[in-house]
Amino acid sequence: MTTSADQSQQLSERVSEAFANATPLHLRGSGSKDFLGERVQGETLDVTGHTGVVNYEPGELVMTARAGTPLAELEAVLDESHQMLAFEPPHFGDNATLGGTIATGLSGPARPFTGAARDFVLGCRIVNGQGQILRFGGEVMKNVAGYDLSRLMAGAYGTLGVLLDISLKVLPVARSQITRVFEHTAAQSLTQISDWQLKPWPITGAYWEDGKTYLRLAGATSSVESACEKLGGETLEDDRPFWRAVREHERPFFSDSEGALWRVSVPPAAPMLDINGDCVLDWGGAQRWVRSDMEAVALRRIVKDAGGHATVYRGEATPRFHPMGESILALQQRLKQSMDPAGILNPGRIYPEL
Repeated sequence: MTTSADQSQQLSERVSEAFANATPLHLRGSGSKDFLGERVQGETLDVTGHTGVVNYEPGELVMTARAGTPLAELEAVLDESHQMLAFEPPHFGDNATLGGTIATGLSGPARPFTGAARDFVLGCRIVNGQGQILRFGGEVMKNVAGYDLSRLMAGAYGTLGVLLDISLKVLPVARSQITRVFEHTAAQSLTQISDWQLKPWPITGAYWEDGKTYLRLAGATSSVESACEKLGGETLEDDRPFWRAVREHERPFFSDSEGALWRVSVPPAAPMLDINGDCVLDWGGAQRWVRSDMEAVALRRIVKDAGGHATVYRGEATPRFHPMGESILALQQRLKQSMDPAGILNPGRIYPEL
């Protein structure tokens, strides 16, 4: 029987061998996030066998699990204790893993109100590009001062290390949840959501699509009911399937094949941008999904002028990630050199230089 320690050692030895031979590795879990980023050329390093919950303390709101553990399995364990992953991670596939979720740094509709994936990472164990097993952080909210390398793994797309175990802060499920629906134009929605967020209301989702604003409130029953009385609007019955469809890109907007699907990140109060194509608003306007066949350079120029950046989620537009400035790129390259000196871990997944 192969133990977790054996699996960790096997992954370490595989990376050590690749480092010695300068062999590029394509880190892969279930493949649910393969469409994100550039295609990696290299030998596949499968981490799906490294599974299981290592430690879960409901009273401490902390869970540690191995990177290959399916998200659905973790969420089922948490649900038994009426707890959840508060950053509401998208799965984008039935077999999505914890490692892929943290590596891509994805967060769902609750992100601006509860925090991003990286905000809930307390610690992790990884294999670096030389095959060394390293541990960062721990299972408490406060650790020693210094660089927070555990949270740096969130959104690194496996270019800095192979995730083995991840410790996360979890939160209780809200006692009450209600979604109110309003008739708005996109511009009206941005203004109204901005005003709502100044109120002491338990907002956990703010989404606009096709002339309607959807505002989700979740928390103590008294707080939710009080906010609803002041808000007005219509109640969306059985709202959980709706927010799941938003999170998993199962709404009709996302299934449309016309034009590339862009993720546009801008300050939430930024006005509607002059981009050709259809748009929906999430994260209270800070995350805007755009279907457009505009040239990447022209679209990104508009987004940059608004103080944001744009990423190609689905489609053929390149480069997929917003180009970095020279100073930021230099920092990223030094970090990559420190963690993966031979450049064998997911080379080119985010940028050709990394």
